[in-house]
Amino acid sequence: MHDLSAIPADRHLLIAGPTASGKSSLAMDVARDQGGMIVNADALQVWSCWRMLTARPTAADEAAVPHALYGHVSPDRAYSVGDWLAEVAALAKSRRLIVVGGTGLYLTALTEGLAPIPPVASDVRAEGDALLSHPAGLAAMIAALDPETAGQIDLRNPARVQRAWEVLQATGRGLAAWQKETPEPLISPADATCLVLDSDRNWLADRIARRFHMMVGNGALDETRSMAPQWAPRAQWARAIGAPELMAHLEGRLTLDEAVEAAIIATRQYAKAQRSWFRNRMKTWTRWSVGE
Repeated sequence: MHDLSAIPADRHLLIAGPTASGKSSLAMDVARDQGGMIVNADALQVWSCWRMLTARPTAADEAAVPHALYGHVSPDRAYSVGDWLAEVAALAKSRRLIVVGGTGLYLTALTEGLAPIPPVASDVRAEGDALLSHPAGLAAMIAALDPETAGQIDLRNPARVQRAWEVLQATGRGLAAWQKETPEPLISPADATCLVLDSDRNWLADRIARRFHMMVGNGALDETRSMAPQWAPRAQWARAIGAPELMAHLEGRLTLDEAVEAAIIATRQYAKAQRSWFRNRMKTWTRWSVGE
């Protein structure tokens, strides 16, 4: 049981942290002790097709305290941070929220505001996908960006570059220009308790490995097999950590042991990226030590 005495019960609580760091456990303890609705802030846990593979709360946990925005999006839909923010706004009108997850973009949009960028048409996204599939595609996208946007984004991150390129192609305005019009945040950090779970990296790496082995033992492979008929590697839902590796095993390209090891490595890399986002973009959040 966590020591909850430092967490005010009359404010929204936001819990960030890398995968497998114990965010859901802390959220459950708070909800049982203080009340509140647990709201998902993990972009992979929204998909209805993945419960085991994304470590969504169990049915028993969901029955014990109120939960929202878990497994509510079908794979045939597109889903954006704007969609998520609109759903959180509806929930925040009448209750205390315990927002928990590892998607830094969701949490930053929640506490800093989200620029009103129009949706990008599917044909523009398809053009971007096709361009990025070529060896020189990333460089071509970077060359096409407006200088202000190029100076503000991580040009080594293909997903960030493609997003900026798509916005410019679709709207004729650079991403940086749109971001200047960002409205006030839905939940200001001044009106909430904002925690980032912090742990020893070796402790976290061990938890990641043990948890993935447990996932496979509890049905993650069967869950992946059920999605094989509609598998689309570039689809949003197919980006669940471990899904490409387990699918590679089902297609005969990896042994199960190789797939599991590759998935564990991918999860550790994801955790590293999450820690980098929290360190660089959420500097004012309170660090909450775990694993000691």
